[in-house]
Parts: sequence; C-alpha cells; structure tokens
Amino acid sequence: MDAAPSTAQQPAHPVERTVITPPGRLNLPAWRALWGAREVAVRLAQRDIIVRYRQTFFGITWVIAQPLVSAGIFTIVFGQIADMSSGATPYFLFSLAGMLAWNLFNGSLGRASSSMVGNQALVQKVFFPRLLVPVSSLASVVVDFLVALVLAVVLLFVYGINPGWPVLLLPVWVLLILLVGTGLGLAAAAYMVKYRDVQYVLPWLTQILLYASPVAYALSEVPQGLRWLFDINPVTWFLEAFRWSLLGTDTPVTWQVVALAVAAPLIFLAGTLVFQKNEREFADYI
Repeated sequence: MDAAPSTAQQPAHPVERTVITPPGRLNLPAWRALWGAREVAVRLAQRDIIVRYRQTFFGITWVIAQPLVSAGIFTIVFGQIADMSSGATPYFLFSLAGMLAWNLFNGSLGRASSSMVGNQALVQKVFFPRLLVPVSSLASVVVDFLVALVLAVVLLFVYGINPGWPVLLLPVWVLLILLVGTGLGLAAAAYMVKYRDVQYVLPWLTQILLYASPVAYALSEVPQGLRWLFDINPVTWFLEAFRWSLLGTDTPVTWQVVALAVAAPLIFLAGTLVFQKNEREFADYI
C-alpha cells in the first residue's frame, strides 16, 4: 500500500528573526530599533511628567516661580545695585528671557546626564535602546519651558513690547538649545555611569557657566578685554538669538548665529557617539 503523501504544516505567522550585527565605524544608533521601541520613550516621558508634579502642594506654580524669582534677584543685584544697563528693554524682562533660555539648556543637560543612574533598575532588567532614556527625559523640560514661556508672553503684552517677525525663529533657537544641552548631557550620562563624580562636578560647572555667560546682564556690559571669552561661548550665541526673537533686542552677530546652527547638531552627534560607545558597559557598571 502506497503511503499517503504528507503535507508540511506551515506556521500561522511568520517567524521574526533578530540579526545582531557588529557596530559600524561611527557606532550610530539603530534608528529602526529606536522607532520600534518608541512606546518605551512615551511611557518614560509620561512617568517623568507625572512624578515631577505628584505630591507637590503648589504643583506647576514652581515652574513659574523659579524664573520669576531668579529674574527679580538679578534685576535687584545687577540692574539696581550694580547699575547695569539692559538697553531699551526693562531689566526684569531682559533677565527673565535669559533665565528661560538658560533653564531650557540647564534642564536638558541635567535631566539627560542623570537619566541613566536614575533609571538603573530599568536598565539592568529590561533590554531596549538605552538612548531612549535620556531623550525621553526632555519631555518634562519642554513642558516646564512652555509653561514659563506663556508667562513671558503675558508680560510682553503688559510691558507693550512687540518683538516683530524674529519671534517666528523662536522654535529654531529652542531646538538648537535642546540639541546643545542634550548632546552634552548624553556624554555626561555615559561617564556618570562609570564615574559618579560627574554628578557632583557637573552642577558646579554649570553654576560657573551661569555667571560666565550673559544671562543676568547684557553682553554690552562686558569689558572689551574680556569680550572675546564671551564671543566664543556657545551659551552667548543662543542667549543673544533667543532674546532677539522674544524681546526684539539687537540682531545677533551673523557668525555667531551660523556657528550655533553648525555647532548644535555637531555637539548632539558627538554626545550620541560617546553614549553609544559606552552603552554596552552600562549594565555592568550601573
């Protein structure tokens, strides 16, 4: 008796195969893997925003109070005691705009740098592209900035200041500031996993940079002998551009605008490469 021909059963669903390839020369992130794990970034961002305002008595009022109080102190110290000039712009608004740009930079730098250590339990137990952790931390920084920006816009109407068409470039400066802060934060996050000294040194350096940059005072008040130090400072570049768009102050120097547009993506790329280079060792050190 001839045997009946057998038919091989086909799987109901195609089998997904994961091919692990060695990193390339630049070790760039696997963009397809990042997109595939985008839900992780969304959940992390939602958690950061919720945790930031949970069990706080004043809630979002802290976001508004911080730049207001800082701008008020700077106005008293630099505008009245030191008698520095802010041009045609009221000193309070001038310092408030500087604090908005600085807080955006400092927030993205600080949140990104501490993100890996702050999520060490998740990093040790679950596999996903680690780059999503510092990137997702930017959500709460942007929310804080937008809330404070609404207050600044209200004050513009109160003081009767019309910045004109440069206000349309404000989102460009915001993006470039985030790129600079996040790029530095990615590099700091990679080294903070190995060397916890970074978490102590970084706030000290940013505090020095705050007063070494024209956040609370105008660039025109800097002595000519020291002006070159401020001209090569990237923080000066985005502060001048940000104030120009928000307050209608003097147009920033062209070469500084070009330098900011070129340097910001390069800083972000360099920080990403440093982060990717050390990613394989995160679970061992953290």
